[in-house]
Amino acid sequence: MKKFVMVHDENLCIGCQACSVACRNENNVPSGVFRLQVRANMSGVFPKLKTDFVRQSCVMCEDSPCVSVCPTGASFKTENGITLIDERLCVSCKYCILACPYDARFVDPITKAIGKCTFCYENRLMEGKKPACVTVCPTDALVFGDARDEESEVSKLIARKNVQYPKAHLNTKPSLGFIKNTKGGRYE
Repeated sequence: MKKFVMVHDENLCIGCQACSVACRNENNVPSGVFRLQVRANMSGVFPKLKTDFVRQSCVMCEDSPCVSVCPTGASFKTENGITLIDERLCVSCKYCILACPYDARFVDPITKAIGKCTFCYENRLMEGKKPACVTVCPTDALVFGDARDEESEVSKLIARKNVQYPKAHLNTKPSLGFIKNTKGGRYE
């Protein structure tokens, strides 16, 4: 059984939004909402300035609060750790939106269904392809693969780099990690 993991290297990310555009196109995400977005967080005082490009999306928690609060079972996990939504069972109660500590779910303005990142599970992963966002990243800031395969690129990256997980103190055990930006803000 695979355990899919993604790592976002903030040192390599240039905030170009190619990942967000690819996601929109691949998954028909309507205007006004997003499955993933890269935000620019700026800090410092000139000339010691720093810009961190931070990915915001579903982090595929191992212990998913959105799944445990779903009254109909519409929010569920696949055997390899992907959190999905069965639109046929969803009653749009929005409990999952409220329970998500990562602000990663939204109401589709057209269909009124709940939406989120799925790592392109149905339309790419099941075909053996990587998520759309990973395939278009011009700087290879996104690495994706099976964490249980010691030979996978993502396993090797996790073994040699300090991969952190968002809101780790919540103990949701995310499958989307990041490598913190160390560039900028150090000029003398």
